[in-house]
Amino acid sequence: MSKTRRVAVFIPHAGCPHACCFCDQRAISGQNHPPTPAQVRATLSAAADTLQAPAEIAFFGGSFTAVDANYRRALLDVAGEFLTAGHFTGIRISTRPDAVDREILRELAGTGVTAIELGAQSMNDRVLNLAGRGHTTAQTAEAAKMIRESGFSLGLQMMTGLPGDDAETTLATARALANLTPDTIRIYPTLVLAGSGLTREYTAGRYIPQTLGEAVDLCAELLKFFAGSGIKVIRLGLQQESTLMAKLVAGPHHPAFRELVEGKILLEQVTGIIRQKQISPGRVEIEVAPGAVSKMAGQNRRNITALEKAGYNPRVTTNPMLNDLEIRVAHSTPRR
Repeated sequence: MSKTRRVAVFIPHAGCPHACCFCDQRAISGQNHPPTPAQVRATLSAAADTLQAPAEIAFFGGSFTAVDANYRRALLDVAGEFLTAGHFTGIRISTRPDAVDREILRELAGTGVTAIELGAQSMNDRVLNLAGRGHTTAQTAEAAKMIRESGFSLGLQMMTGLPGDDAETTLATARALANLTPDTIRIYPTLVLAGSGLTREYTAGRYIPQTLGEAVDLCAELLKFFAGSGIKVIRLGLQQESTLMAKLVAGPHHPAFRELVEGKILLEQVTGIIRQKQISPGRVEIEVAPGAVSKMAGQNRRNITALEKAGYNPRVTTNPMLNDLEIRVAHSTPRR
């Protein structure tokens, strides 16, 4: 499956009127101040020189539709220069549900913006209130509807492990988001970052973050659900950054979080097929997509080890006809 490359331009906290309990965009992006148009031009120019194929320009980190209008137009004008030159295919922005209306969508039309991502985070109003989000689930649904009707690709972002959240409400959020028919989803387990409001709650014992295992288990269910709904999950977990690690207090962060999740799903499929086909212990052939060999093996070969402990001798091979989370399992008789 081909992946769209994105050149990210972070505008930390810009345009956001709230301080969500989990938020420290500076730790996430490694930036303290929004970039100037000149800095954006330099970033895009450097990226354009190294691109092997066209990519998206992505303005992330702040609430792009809520920043100062002159600043927003200046950034879009710079990005437009590179779109005209053919280096990039479009512009992706992220924003808040309560920062979207018909007027701003009319402004964005024709600027090169093709995709708008909403930080929904949860579709439970109590969870949103506890997180200090400052918007409601109804506003998320209305913003998503307007984005769709205006012809933009819709992306939605959700979190797991927020205060007041649990597996049941998180899965309910996933179902509610799927009903909004997004093209893409991002899933972020909640982390406790120094400087965020959640740090005080964690230190006082009023907030208990998910363990890594809990986050992996829940995100595996979410990934299977969205895959079954035909919705592409374009990110699972925050990207590893030195600034993030310096401020990480607690929470289920792992540099290869998605690989942990997908590895769990693949192992579950293998064991399920073994039970269904009543494959006896011994040599088994496991076919996976070309990019899924390490996921099938698992971190530190944990999946292979689990199968070996159950009496199986797995041999993993690739099949280009399979998708990322598809597998085939068959009993194998060793050649004499």
